[in-house]
Amino acid sequence: IHPGWLKELGRNLDFAGNGLFVLRDDLQDNAPVPLSCASDVYFMLTTEISCVYRKGGRTRKVHSLVLFRDMEGPLRLQKHLAKIGNIASDGRPILGMDARQLLTLVVEECPGAMFVPAHIWTPHFSVLGSVSSFNSLEECFEELTGHIHAVETGLSSDPPMNWRVSSLDPLTLISNSDAHSPEKLGREANILDTEISFDHIRDAMRTRKGFEGTIEFFPEEGKYHYDGHRHCKVRMSPEQTMATGNGRCPVCGKKMTLGVLGRVLSLSDRGPAETPVNAKPYHSLISLKTIIAQTLGMGIG
Repeated sequence: IHPGWLKELGRNLDFAGNGLFVLRDDLQDNAPVPLSCASDVYFMLTTEISCVYRKGGRTRKVHSLVLFRDMEGPLRLQKHLAKIGNIASDGRPILGMDARQLLTLVVEECPGAMFVPAHIWTPHFSVLGSVSSFNSLEECFEELTGHIHAVETGLSSDPPMNWRVSSLDPLTLISNSDAHSPEKLGREANILDTEISFDHIRDAMRTRKGFEGTIEFFPEEGKYHYDGHRHCKVRMSPEQTMATGNGRCPVCGKKMTLGVLGRVLSLSDRGPAETPVNAKPYHSLISLKTIIAQTLGMGIG
């Protein structure tokens, strides 16, 4: 959505004719190091948008993903969002608009695009998190909830945790990687058995036909899995938090951040051993550098 970045993409990518993009031939030919991959590399246009607004007497902070099949959709969305806030200051713009209003714009202005609530359990910036969010998708998106077919589970939860909330059963549980640094690309991923095109990838995430599961972090590695207070270096399981009775830091007395596991348990209506009939497999991995660092007794850096 960042105007400058979208122009830069247009200078570096060619449309592949399948809703995806490829690096321009002349850039590949003139690369300082020969580009060599096991198969062709395709790019999909995506963005993440942060909505901060008041609803139901509370401040809400909801992050959402939008997946586009062409350059025209983002350009149309830019025109609307630029009237609401500064979309040039950050790769993930922060806008004072209702997440439902954002979904409305995507449905109306970007035919074929896909809207996905992002890292849905993160305490501060998600649709179901413990701090500033809702108790259901319907509470947030109201009559437009039917336009949502997938949700991103985030680093601090895995499929079995999400299976405990039956209202998520109709939705595809996807796992994406943020792109804050190249080394983190692919640390979570979706496994697809489809033709390589935007429409086939989108439809697999909508219907689960051709969606073969996900590659996951162990959720305990996620920053927000347990409850805690970072300043006092306090970390507690949901059971320990409940035992204190007030959710406050035992060191300083301030309110702790209630993590993903506790939030999932608060909305769950299934036991830990129950699996939905339409559940997809998942694979939890630990990165090689993490294993080496722990073996040597040092930090990953």
